[in-house]
Amino acid sequence: MDRWLIRLCSFLKIDVQFIKFLIVGGFNTLFGYLTFAFFIFINVHYTLAALLSTIAGIIFNFNTTGRLVFNNRNNRLIFRFFGVYLIVYGINVLFLKLFDSVQISMFIAGAAIILPVAVIAFFLNKYLVFN
Repeated sequence: MDRWLIRLCSFLKIDVQFIKFLIVGGFNTLFGYLTFAFFIFINVHYTLAALLSTIAGIIFNFNTTGRLVFNNRNNRLIFRFFGVYLIVYGINVLFLKLFDSVQISMFIAGAAIILPVAVIAFFLNKYLVFN
C-alpha cells in the first residue's frame, strides 16, 4: 500500500504523511464522532461530550497515529500527544460554542468541524509530538 501511495503523492506533490494522517484519521474521527454523538444522544452537555470523546480519542488514536502515520513507537510521547489534544479540545469547544450561538444542531456542528480540526491536529502532531 505504501508504494502506490508514495508514488501518487509524489506525482501530486502532496505530503505522504498528511495523506496517511487523513486515512488513519478517518477511522479515528469516525470513532471520535460516534463517541461524541452517543454522548449528545444521551443528553450530555456538548462541552462534556467533547471532553469525553476527546479522552476516548486520545487513547484510541495514539498508537494508530504514531505507528501508522509517523512511524514512531515511542510510548513516552503520549504526554505530548495528550497536550496536543488538550489544545484540539479547546479549539473544538470554541467551534461548537460558535455553532451553538446560532442554534445549529450539535450533530451537524460536530460533523462540520471535523476537517478544520483534523488539519490543525495534523500540524500540531507533526511538529510538537512526532517531529
